[in-house]
Parts: sequence; structure tokens; C-alpha cells
Amino acid sequence: MNQVQNVETLDPAFAKNQYIMWHVNQCYNRLIEFDEQMLPQPSLAKRWYISDDRCTYTFVLRDDVYFHDNEAFTNGQGRKMTAADVVYSFSRIVDEKVASSGAWIFNDRVDSVHAFTAIDDTTFQLKLLRPFNPMLEILSMMYCSIVPHEVVELWGKDFRSHPCGTGPFVFQEWEEAVAVIYTKNEKYWEKDSKGNRLPYIDGIKFSQVDSKATEFLLFMQGDIDFMNGIDAVFKDQILSKQGELKEAYQSKFRLQKHAYLNIEYLGILQDDVKNSNKALLHKKLRQAINYGFDRKKLVTYVRNNIGVPANAGMIPISLPGYDSLLVKGYSYQPEKAKQLIAEVKKELGVLPEITLLSNDNYSDRCHFITSQLKELGLEIKIEIMQPSLLREQMSNSNAEFFWATWIADYPDAEAYLTMFYSKNTAPPNYTRFSNNAFDALYERSLIESDDQEKILLYQQMDRILIEEAPVVPLFYDEVMHFVQNRVKHFNTNSSNLIDVKRVVLN
Repeated sequence: MNQVQNVETLDPAFAKNQYIMWHVNQCYNRLIEFDEQMLPQPSLAKRWYISDDRCTYTFVLRDDVYFHDNEAFTNGQGRKMTAADVVYSFSRIVDEKVASSGAWIFNDRVDSVHAFTAIDDTTFQLKLLRPFNPMLEILSMMYCSIVPHEVVELWGKDFRSHPCGTGPFVFQEWEEAVAVIYTKNEKYWEKDSKGNRLPYIDGIKFSQVDSKATEFLLFMQGDIDFMNGIDAVFKDQILSKQGELKEAYQSKFRLQKHAYLNIEYLGILQDDVKNSNKALLHKKLRQAINYGFDRKKLVTYVRNNIGVPANAGMIPISLPGYDSLLVKGYSYQPEKAKQLIAEVKKELGVLPEITLLSNDNYSDRCHFITSQLKELGLEIKIEIMQPSLLREQMSNSNAEFFWATWIADYPDAEAYLTMFYSKNTAPPNYTRFSNNAFDALYERSLIESDDQEKILLYQQMDRILIEEAPVVPLFYDEVMHFVQNRVKHFNTNSSNLIDVKRVVLN
């Protein structure tokens, strides 16, 4: 495989982006993991129980799991994993000295005194301050990978380049900015349905060629087995406008496409002090923008049909809560948009020019949208800036109208709705949306014990977002993987995690 972005660390406590997560997923396991259908499955935990008050989670652990061999252990032999290792790993995430980028997953959520407890070697208990329904999903995050204290203590800060876990592959070598190599864990605990020990392949090499164009050429030559996404320059070469692989390439490799926990949207700042463009504070204008461009054409012509037009709200297709019949979003209605614009213009007297902030990677879709809105009488200027500067502007409420993307950290619709809870600052509430009805529903959803009732609460929140229009949902993204035909059983899920435990090479 190849990754175009250099990996900063292999330490799960700092697994803040997908590039790091892919590596962590090879070396480590978590208590639970999500399958291809995004359903929770036992992993290091065989089963779990949640107390009636939904504040205590008790996990029964496997007793046949061993850490990888490492010089930190007696005689270099990996020892058995126990509940004490779970306590250590989770405590490390919230340790201020470690300064983990994942501390937010437990901060102000877990009990300040008895957060993590090893009842015995195979029983671990987690206590919350108050119910928080997505906690199981959070425990599946790469941050929650189980690490051995001996190896962390031996290497200190250099643990970043000496990973040691219980996962299917063992760290072998890392030449920074060149490649990371893993070999098969011969003692891995997981087996297939026939009792054969996983994984099947001998190892993985992640090269680190930092150019998508070069990566594409390596893939076309067969030098790498897998490619995540494609450089825009080459998409028309191998993809039809319908987003399918052209027939000429089907004998060489295949395209795997499915829903991704990512939505692209335009955000509109709702802070009436910070937003100097009063037209954007007018709900009718925000609704007009939503009605004023063709999402289907955007996905077809700009994205080669990769993605699904956002015909509902902010909850994407792959999550419970998405329902385009119960949550009706915006369709392309230019006449209705014109009418709304005329009403706002009559009320304000004049419509000032609007500036849309974006980074260069997404200028094509911004130009498509603004060109259609211009036909309706809206003057929108696109301002391109560096991604880091755009994020800074959004965080400081200096972005009045901005392009953005939101990839869920965990598979629960709450991960999208938290963006609009008024008590949250930015991130995640970049629009500074504040709505009392929304807030009340959000707080109820965190403690609702009935899953179906929780989903109904999510949908009510999504309908409020559609009505108030602090955002313009564009499309629900899709994972796009190119895989050589010699690779069989290459699995992933809507989190775009790479799982090669069951891969077979022909």
C-alpha cells in the first residue's frame, strides 16, 4: 500500500488522522470493533453489560490474548493481556503529561475517581459521570487501543516508533518518509470460521510516496496492491461519468465503493455579532442557497458520481437516523430560490456580495455551486486559502460562509449533531448555531435508553437543521478503493479503516 501523507506517529494515543489509524489498526486491538455493516462486534472483550442507570460498563475480556514479543518483556516473550492493561491504556489517554489528542473522548465524561477499574484479570469496568449513549462507539476508536506499560515505559517518547500491541501484524521497521513494514503475528488470537489462525498474508508494506500522481502510476504498474481515492487529474481516464470503472481496466483491478462517514457541506456563521453580512443571518437567504443549485449534477459532473446528493439532513446514509422520507432535505428548486431571494432583497434593500472561503482542493465544487447561484441573482466571491488558515478562521468565527467536511470519529449520528449543540464551541460548532429546541432534543438523546426513540430524536434535530439552514449539505461521501485483482477479501467499513486480516493474494 501507499500513503501520500507522512505518518507522524504509530502511538494510538495520537491517532488523530486516518493515516495513523490505518497503522494502529494493524498492530493493535480494542475492546470492541465495528464490522463492515458498522455493527459492534466482540474483540478483546468477549461480552459486555451496561447498568440500568447507563453509567457503568462492564467488559469480560478474552484470556488468550498476548502482546507481541518485545525486549521490554521477560525473555523478550510477549505476556498475556489483562484488565490492568485496559486501565493503563485508558488512563494514559487522559494523563495530562501524555497530552494525547484523544483526551476529549473521556474528559468530562468519565467518573473522576473510579473511571477505569480492573475487577480481576478478565473483568474491566468503566464508569461515567452521566449517561452518554455513544460510549460504546467511542471505545472502538483507535485511541482506545490496548498498549503494554512495559514497552511504553522502556521507550518513553520514542514509543511513537516502537509500537507493540495484540494485533494481527507485528511492527518490523520504519524508515520515516520512506516506508513502514509489518510482519504477520504468528501468535495472533483471532481465527476464521474454520479454525485457521489469522492473518493469512505474510506482511504489509506501507510506502510513503507523497504524490497522488506518482501513487497512481505505481498502482497502474502493479507495484502497489491498493489505492485509496484517485488524483482528480486521472479520474476521467479510468472512471465513467457514472462513477464506474471503465471496461478497459476491469481485467487488471477493481473499484470498491461504499458509504463513508463523511459529509461535505457549506457552513454559515450564525453569530449576529461576528457575521457582518446580515443577509446570511436571514433564514430565507440560507434556504434559497440550499434550493439554488443542483446537487445531483454536482455529484455527477464534478465528482464522477462518487457520493450521494445530500437529499436529507446532516446524518449520512450509512448511519441509523438517515431517512430521506422522514427527514426531507432540499431539492433543486431555482424558482423557489429566486422568490426567497427577492423577499430578502425587498426586506434589506440590497444584497451585499457574499464571500465563500475554501481551500484549493475543493474549488471545483465551489465554482459549480456559485455559478448556479449567480444565475439566481446572488453575487458570491470565492476566496481560496490554506487548509490550516481556513480552520483557524472557522474556529475564531471569522469565516462567515465556508466550505467544510465532517468525518465522524465514531459511528453514531450524535457525532454530526454535536456540531450544532450551542454549549459546544468550535470545533465542532463552527456555525455557532444556537437553538433551544435542538439543545433539549440533543440532551435527551444522550440518555435515551431505547434505540428507536433515540433515532426519532436524532431525526427531529435534523429537521430543525433543515428548517433553520445553518448549513448547506452537499453530498454524503463514498469510500473509493482501487484494488488489484490478485487481492481477495480486502475489507473495509464506513469509517474507511483498512482490515487485511483476511486478505488472500493469488
